[in-house]
Amino acid sequence: MVSFTAREVRDILISMFVIAAIFAYLFSKGLLANGTEIFLNNFILLIPALLVSVGLGFVLHELAHKFVAVRYGFYAEFRMWVEGLMFALFTAFIFSVVFVAPGAVYIHGTNISKEQNGKISIAGPLVNIALALFFLSLFPLVSHNPTDIVGYELHVIVTYGFIINSLLAVFNLIPFGPLDGGKVLSWNPVIWILIFIMAIMLAIKAYFGIY
Repeated sequence: MVSFTAREVRDILISMFVIAAIFAYLFSKGLLANGTEIFLNNFILLIPALLVSVGLGFVLHELAHKFVAVRYGFYAEFRMWVEGLMFALFTAFIFSVVFVAPGAVYIHGTNISKEQNGKISIAGPLVNIALALFFLSLFPLVSHNPTDIVGYELHVIVTYGFIINSLLAVFNLIPFGPLDGGKVLSWNPVIWILIFIMAIMLAIKAYFGIY
């Protein structure tokens, strides 16, 4: 049975809010030339939408690792990485780039097989791909009128939900260092290739626009 400690819930909520605030700042920064009030209004308006689209993308990725690990009988817990969040805030505010590492799922157990490790690792990117496809399917249904506040919120959720989850899937599937891709490739190269190609196709669509 999957359970969460009070510390884990706290870490998840803090990570989600910080990530949403970082992206809200970056997406609103260009409005500073029009005045602080306009910037703040847009920043505040974006926070709830980005909590859903971006925050969930990061956190559900990590929780997918946890659920699969628990299913295999291991104890797994999400822990916030304070240094990673501080670094993300620094790079966003100083250099206007995003490098977010809010935390990770720590798995406690011995004798984790290559197959188990591969399946635990691929769970995160698969969640991001599923979320990207879900948001993409909703895009024709939402309003694109910026004067419609509710429609605008939904538009932001769907648009950035698709873009961020597509990029997250590709990034984490890169077979380098501690990223998920290396563990998946080591377990099953065919599955890694198929999933990586799917993620790249979604990322390309996100890059060139979904209109």
